[in-house]
Amino acid sequence: MAASAPQDRSQPDWATGALVLPNGDVFWGRGIGATGAAVGEVCFNTSLTGYQEIMTDPSYAGQIITFTFPHIGNVGANPEDVETTTPVARGCVLRADITEPSNWRAAQHLDTWLKSMDMVGIAGIDTRRLTRHIRDAGAPNGAIVHKPDGAINTATMRAAASDWRGLEGTDLAKEVSCTQTYEWTETRWKLGRGYGELKDPKRHVVAVDFGAKRNILRSLADLDCKVTVVPATATAEEVLGHKPDGVFLSNGPGDPAATGEYAVPMIKDVLASGTPTFGICLGHQMLSLAVGAKTEKMHHGHRGGNHPVKDLATGKVEITSQNHGFVVIEDSLPANVEMSHVSLFDGSLEGIRVTDAPAFSVQYHPEASPGPHDSHYLFERFVELIDDES
Repeated sequence: MAASAPQDRSQPDWATGALVLPNGDVFWGRGIGATGAAVGEVCFNTSLTGYQEIMTDPSYAGQIITFTFPHIGNVGANPEDVETTTPVARGCVLRADITEPSNWRAAQHLDTWLKSMDMVGIAGIDTRRLTRHIRDAGAPNGAIVHKPDGAINTATMRAAASDWRGLEGTDLAKEVSCTQTYEWTETRWKLGRGYGELKDPKRHVVAVDFGAKRNILRSLADLDCKVTVVPATATAEEVLGHKPDGVFLSNGPGDPAATGEYAVPMIKDVLASGTPTFGICLGHQMLSLAVGAKTEKMHHGHRGGNHPVKDLATGKVEITSQNHGFVVIEDSLPANVEMSHVSLFDGSLEGIRVTDAPAFSVQYHPEASPGPHDSHYLFERFVELIDDES
């Protein structure tokens, strides 16, 4: 996307970056990270920690992330806190300049890390104003630019934001999924040890990679599951050919209806085989589509680490980590599927259980990374389901 002269006369002398929306709103800022420009859907995340994990979550493909927490960069960046090798988020927006790192685990300044990841960012904008806009009007398309010389053409950027296809109807899972099958044995991080290695697997899980975060795979391995990761486009024959004890449907980006064109037939056959199945985020939406439910785009989505969800089976409330812009429509659930979890923010469906097959799913992220660990019991519930069916 070109972003050259003529410049906008309203541009402050200090501005080396900007975010431009299709309605003509311009948020001037100071450029950070890589130079250049990008377009995407503008969303906001309310988490207080874990900015590096957030920016490397494959579910953010096609999105520009606005952080509502002002102190971004305070723990620096390090190679352990990444959820994928190559981040696919389009950019980031901060309230204040990057905070200098002050943490014993910091290996890089965040600005240096952003440059190494080729991610464009801007700082110094009114993120409260932007967040209110998203809450009131919905998540808009946007164009973000970092030009050290300040030569920013807002008209060109506005046109690029207006012309961008958006996420609705778009399959992004293929873009972030692995292309070849591989084995995963790394377990969860522990203080003083780092990540461990699975030595004595007791179960075998096939994980379908729609954009899987690494900590999901670690959470499975931590419970003695050998994990075979297969591409999003894997067929039921390929999945079941590994003779798994259970099948896991991962998180991921994009419109679930678009990904479902090839994933739903596979999931239907897996369910028919009687293999225990567990899905989260996009995997939850894929399972829901496979049993006959429908999904829709949300107004502005759920993204953050403070979302209360009620487990309807136990009555317990858990604080969850979430990142999704689509939701399963509760009224579309068939008779053999029941809602298992509900959002206490807006009453939206947050989990399902299939009553005539060993399958369940949740909309949120039990692996956290970042976020609270309240929901880790769901991995244990999956393992118990596997053991009960074996």
